[in-house]
Amino acid sequence: MARMYARRRGKSGSHRPVRKGKAPWVDYKPKEVIALVEKLRKQGYSSAMIGLILRDQYGIPSVEEITGKKITKILEELDLAPEIPEDLLNLLRKAVNLRKHLEKNKKDSRSKHALMLLESKIRRLGKYYVRKGKLPADWKYDPEKAKILVQAR
Repeated sequence: MARMYARRRGKSGSHRPVRKGKAPWVDYKPKEVIALVEKLRKQGYSSAMIGLILRDQYGIPSVEEITGKKITKILEELDLAPEIPEDLLNLLRKAVNLRKHLEKNKKDSRSKHALMLLESKIRRLGKYYVRKGKLPADWKYDPEKAKILVQAR
């Protein structure tokens, strides 16, 4: 299937090898991993950064293999999950930065087009999270509110 905004096809990139059960070199118990996730979240790290830190510093290739739950699910159970999902917040940051760029460079038509595509992606993702109940039912994308949200973080 073709990509939505590019004319390329296919899925390239590396993939994690298939493994059933936890890795043989990991000595951590599920409770210890959950405690590490909680500690790192309280230090202000996002779930993606928590996964990278656990992989690089603690030698834990996958939290899900050890605990049976993903990092975001663990954070939700500990009431440490962010109110706006991480991927949506990253897109909002990108949109705010692109709007700043367009204020300085008004004739940059490629960036105008990229902003339109980015905002449609934000709206689609917002609709998804409203359906799933992670965002309030009256949530709508507004560039000014997005700017305030991004500055608050």
